[in-house]
Amino acid sequence: MSAKAITEATGKDILNRHLNAHGAGAATCRFATVNADTDWSKLSVDHPWLLTTPLVVKPDQLIKRRGKLGLIGVKKSFEQVKQWIGERINKDQKIGNAVGKLRNFIIEPFLPHTDAEEMYVCIYSHRSADTILFYHQGGVDIGDVDAKAVKLDVPVNSELSLADVKSKLLKEVKDAAQKERIAKFIGALYATFVDLYFTYLEINPLVVTADNLYILDLAAKLDSTADFICRPKWGEIDYPPPFGRDAYPEEAYIADLDAKSGASLKLTILNRNGRIWTMVAGGGASVIYSDTICDLGGASELANYGEYSGAPSEQQTYEYAKTILNLMTSSPKHPDGKVLITGGGIANFTNVAATFQGIITALREFQPKLVEHNVSIFVRRAGPNYQEGLRRMRDFGGTLGIPLHVFGPETHMTSICGMALGKRPIPKVASVEFSTANFLLPGGQQAQADLKAASDASSSDALGTDEADNGSSASGQHRNGSSLTRKFFSNTTKAIVWGMQQRAVQSMLDFDFICRRDEPSVVAMVYPFTGDHKQKYYWGHKEILIPVYKKMSDAIHKNKEVDVLVNFASLRSAYESTLEVLEFPQIRTVAIIAEGIPENMTRKLIFEADKKGVAIIGPATVGGVKPGCFKIGNTGGMLDNILHSKLYRPGSVAYVSRSGGMSNELNNIISKATDGVIEGIAIGGDRYPGSTFMDHILRYQADPETKLIVLLGEVGGTEEYEVCAALQDGRITKPLVAWCIGTCASMFTSEVQFGHAGSCANSDRETATAKNKALREARAYVPDSFDTLGELIHHVYSELVKTGRVVPKEEVPPPTVPMDYSWARELGLIRKPASFMTSICDERGQELIYAGMPISEVLSKEVGIGGVISLLWFQRCLPSYVCKFFEMCLMVTADHGPAVSGAHNTIVCARAGKDLVSSVVSGLLTIGDRFGGALDGSARQFSEAYDTNLHPMEFVNKMRKEGKLILGIGHRVKSINNPDVRVKIIKEFVLENFPACPLLRYALEVEKITTNKKPNLILNVDGVIATAFVDMLRNSGSFTSEEAQEYINVGAINSLFVLGRSIGFIGHYMDQKRLKQGLYRHPWDDISYVIPEQYN
Repeated sequence: MSAKAITEATGKDILNRHLNAHGAGAATCRFATVNADTDWSKLSVDHPWLLTTPLVVKPDQLIKRRGKLGLIGVKKSFEQVKQWIGERINKDQKIGNAVGKLRNFIIEPFLPHTDAEEMYVCIYSHRSADTILFYHQGGVDIGDVDAKAVKLDVPVNSELSLADVKSKLLKEVKDAAQKERIAKFIGALYATFVDLYFTYLEINPLVVTADNLYILDLAAKLDSTADFICRPKWGEIDYPPPFGRDAYPEEAYIADLDAKSGASLKLTILNRNGRIWTMVAGGGASVIYSDTICDLGGASELANYGEYSGAPSEQQTYEYAKTILNLMTSSPKHPDGKVLITGGGIANFTNVAATFQGIITALREFQPKLVEHNVSIFVRRAGPNYQEGLRRMRDFGGTLGIPLHVFGPETHMTSICGMALGKRPIPKVASVEFSTANFLLPGGQQAQADLKAASDASSSDALGTDEADNGSSASGQHRNGSSLTRKFFSNTTKAIVWGMQQRAVQSMLDFDFICRRDEPSVVAMVYPFTGDHKQKYYWGHKEILIPVYKKMSDAIHKNKEVDVLVNFASLRSAYESTLEVLEFPQIRTVAIIAEGIPENMTRKLIFEADKKGVAIIGPATVGGVKPGCFKIGNTGGMLDNILHSKLYRPGSVAYVSRSGGMSNELNNIISKATDGVIEGIAIGGDRYPGSTFMDHILRYQADPETKLIVLLGEVGGTEEYEVCAALQDGRITKPLVAWCIGTCASMFTSEVQFGHAGSCANSDRETATAKNKALREARAYVPDSFDTLGELIHHVYSELVKTGRVVPKEEVPPPTVPMDYSWARELGLIRKPASFMTSICDERGQELIYAGMPISEVLSKEVGIGGVISLLWFQRCLPSYVCKFFEMCLMVTADHGPAVSGAHNTIVCARAGKDLVSSVVSGLLTIGDRFGGALDGSARQFSEAYDTNLHPMEFVNKMRKEGKLILGIGHRVKSINNPDVRVKIIKEFVLENFPACPLLRYALEVEKITTNKKPNLILNVDGVIATAFVDMLRNSGSFTSEEAQEYINVGAINSLFVLGRSIGFIGHYMDQKRLKQGLYRHPWDDISYVIPEQYN
């Protein structure tokens, strides 16, 4: 939902901070808030006026008409207020049908005033304007505001005139000075309303005294989608639930998941102890399932409303399912058991198998509790990879120990509701329909031309090119006249796609191919974040290149035939990118996919598009489809669904829907009940879609190839009444089948915001029930419920066939299309050996995993850098003393001054202007047996000597005899008389903490022998780390002897020096840059030039 109610305290706080900045001249609202945790003593200290002035107290929980309900305490002392609240707080209160507890209160100073000083002001937004209501009498007895108040509309993209305020709104205010003050206040209030993205703001009463203006009672709603714009001005906003429905932590958890995800996850708990629980995919589908359950008498037992959609990951679906199952199994058992309805329409792009795997994981986790609560599960789903998803669910159901019934698109979407509630028999064996994308076999490409030629005669008339007549002139008078009665798409439509949406573009091209288009519909893409380049796609089995432009102007100027833009820009940039494309007259249709664009921005887009005669589909839509011609983005889903719903060729039925997810279900229903779809548009779920139901219905009315129109409306808004009027005045003469979803809303005791931003009734007239009744009275065909929509469509279509108005055409088989490798692999149709293998890290899930440990656990357990090394290098959690040893080694090897070769190289590179990576790499490349890299060699030499039982003296003599240096022995500066403190620190730690360190002790014995010969032949840092490392591998109990030896052989021990010294190299690079050192040139006097004499 975009328009969300805020508490009175929140609204007054916002106005306190911003209203007078616009010149309102109003008194600051003084108030204090109280809940069960309030410290009254502290409250009186923070607000000393509480002790010195009479007070007004009232609950602050979105309750309307508090004065009429006796929920306002007036002229009370601080102690009386405490008593008044104490008598009501956490007590049940019935308001209408809702019963809830009073938990939050607001206290304000009592303002003495007369009735004559009370006035009423309200501002609310709608599609084309903001409306300001004013009445010169306010207060609890104002009565019917709509009938009494004076209205002033401020059209979108226009300014409020104070002259209009005075002349139109304030006619009943006689005092000139007072009129001036009120006009300035209303002007400032409206400026604040617009600036802070309010959608509703009511003040009743506004008290106007001789010297000030006071806001007494306030109700407000904000456009929550504008949070990314307004948060600095709003501050942190808490949107309370409607009265009668408590806020649950589980709802907050899902809301948090939703905020962090690109998917849509919603949860509203209606009845914590209900027996009917739902887990539905899709915003529109979730409403329809709730409708059907309520229609079947399950309203009082419906436990929740919610949805998951927008391709959530397996992990996100698991978290969502786990939350639902935890709620279901933590409430009291029900004598009739409980049911879980896991339903959904036909997905456009969500991988059903992946989401089902998340649900299965959650079901497995809760299996004992599900059995204990006698839960029955009913599943219906379709979409990408649904066959695999349903198979997994069926297979798992056999092990769950409770009834689990699984159905696909062969079953009507809501049939499982009747089965779950015992109103419909459960089929023992479902007649499963399997279909998947046709494979292009060898020679298929050549057969394409023959198929096309054979089908041209039967399909050319139905393709709906621009030669059809435009119907009656009356149908062309809606909004832009003929601009929106034109055909939007044909089989030659060309489009530009904004955004790097490779999957959606490939889907459009595959659709073009099976529709036998001569050329791809997508001719270019726009993506501002890269330079101009070309992107590779498939056309059938051939690879083609589509240009990607950085600038919209370049894409349009180089593709003059384009008239459609498919805009995948995010909610933050969709407004600017759409405004930009509206500057190009050749673009006639824009589809805006993004959900969550602020309403003010959408209204401005609509205004500009109407002015230029451009049609907008969306925002918050999947798009639309013209079978046989063109589809927008992911509309229609995968190829298997496109083939199953026969979208590769036109039918006779056109539909318009708000819901993008339900458009696929309508494709399925219509393909079963009729000869198929001729065009389908999902106008979008936001409050203000760019085009309306009537815009498209009048196009369908004007198209002679469209014989039957289907409308899927929903609760909220009044657009369906325009359809009723058009049916009654004869602008719509074709049969219209209509249904408005959301009939369940009137059965709930508290307000429920459904999945779409626009699906919320603000009056009885906006309820789905009222709209269905009006449509039926206007002679539309209206079913009893969505459950019977397909049957009614089939009945009307059959009558059209009987009367000869529809002549079914012979089916033409679609051409074959290759399946993408990635999707074929997803479906399990092919296999291929992996190019890479890894066993230490997995970034594919909800969070990063190091050797089986989630990153959150890595951080919460504070394993440190040493622990991370143990996980990523050794695939296990090593003891804490080992992790500490690793960290000590990193510290002591981090640097050894600028003179050593590695640091020197890094410094020279840095001074030559090279970047960080190049400079550090130049230092790392010097590491070897002679500098820093002796750890592995030292480990091998000492290990072999120790393992072959050589006495330390024998080892020394053997190495001397072979003419080899003992790696890890000797230092250029340090000696027995000037010991290396680093060696001392590590040696003492190892001797004290390691369970055994025989190799280190062996090396120390060798040191005694070598230092007797020369005092600088000490055990150096390389030697002490190497031998201690081997002792750790062999004696920590974490490795087998074979594993220990393998790590020695692969050179793992040198890793500590490489990692540690990288820290120092980075330090030297940063030091040189900080000191701004110039190019290094080695001095001549430090070079001995030894030139052969014959060249002197």
